[in-house]
Amino acid sequence: MAGTARDVLRNYVKSRGLRNTEQRTAVLDALLKAGRHVTADDLFGSLRGKGGGVGYATVCRNLNLLCESGLAEKVKIGNQKTRYEPRFGSDHHDHLICLKCGRFIEVKDDRLERLQDKLASAQGFKPVSHKLEIYGLCKKCR
Repeated sequence: MAGTARDVLRNYVKSRGLRNTEQRTAVLDALLKAGRHVTADDLFGSLRGKGGGVGYATVCRNLNLLCESGLAEKVKIGNQKTRYEPRFGSDHHDHLICLKCGRFIEVKDDRLERLQDKLASAQGFKPVSHKLEIYGLCKKCR
């Protein structure tokens, strides 16, 4: 992606005939600054403390918009709250997710990526994207 995350957002909302508002930018900035997988509640709490009049519904709508634009990704575990992670400027990675404490461990392994490509190719399948999530118990919860 060329430019900054704000450029990507600005271009995306323009292509959809929407306005790029201060609230949209505030949600993007808060997500990028969080440095972890966050819920809409987490972001709303961090934005509410800064003023600016960003409501909860605005946070939710803009998180969905960020996912549509490719700037964020949803991560959902069972019936727990949906979490979001920034995708701008980050390499592809997969997740190990603890079912007890909800901890997300990001993992990257080129061997796994090559194996996934080999499996898809053997089936004549051309992958566009993928997401690997492995559920279990982390060291602290075992």
